[in-house]
Amino acid sequence: MRFKDQGCIVTGGGSGIGREVALGFAAEGAHVAVADVDLRAAESTVEEARKRGGSAHAFALDVIDPKAVTVFVDAAARRLGRLDVLVNSAGVREISPVLELPLEEWNRVMGINVTGLFLCSQAFGRHVVKAGKSGAIVNLASTLGVTAAPNRAAYTASKHAVVGLTKEMGLELGDRGIRVNAVGPGVTRTALTERYFQDETYAQTVRSLHALGRWAEASEIAKAILFLASDDASFITGTTLVVDGGWTAGKKM
Repeated sequence: MRFKDQGCIVTGGGSGIGREVALGFAAEGAHVAVADVDLRAAESTVEEARKRGGSAHAFALDVIDPKAVTVFVDAAARRLGRLDVLVNSAGVREISPVLELPLEEWNRVMGINVTGLFLCSQAFGRHVVKAGKSGAIVNLASTLGVTAAPNRAAYTASKHAVVGLTKEMGLELGDRGIRVNAVGPGVTRTALTERYFQDETYAQTVRSLHALGRWAEASEIAKAILFLASDDASFITGTTLVVDGGWTAGKKM
């Protein structure tokens, strides 16, 4: 087990990729803090992890509240006994033409996807450094952290920022014993996106965008995240691993 007795935090762990990551950590022996703005969703993940024999605890967390983030990280450290890994999976998106995008929506997406990630990473990093330990942070970026798509101005900007912040933190924290990386998923089927796949025309379009001819399952993205969080990636930091089935490799003509 790669994470035997380690303390692992997963934000946005109540659903989608974050849920699969939390379950993956628990299956590999970690003690997991599952944080989500929706406490009931976090509790559902914890219930499933425990049903499978894992160790997990649920926390309510609004990642854009600085005080709440600090309190949460301290509480997670006490509950888990130690902190080794942080996965920043909490995130939102918008669908709006750039000329019609309300400032409030821009601020909401940038706040959760960038500021929230920064606050959680900072609090986790401070704890690890104070404890004199090493650690790993894995951020959820996106293919839209390296390219763009229509009607996603705030989301695309936020994920480009995640890629840049991953480089910056990797550079600054490497000599403090903390590796920082990101995963950039392609189109992934989750409860949030499921309704899109019910439209066969849309589903076929998604298939055609990927060299592998299909979209990702959340468990596939989780495996990449766990790799970057583990000692298998001990000499990897400041990078974004794009896991997109060949979407960004090029377009079939």
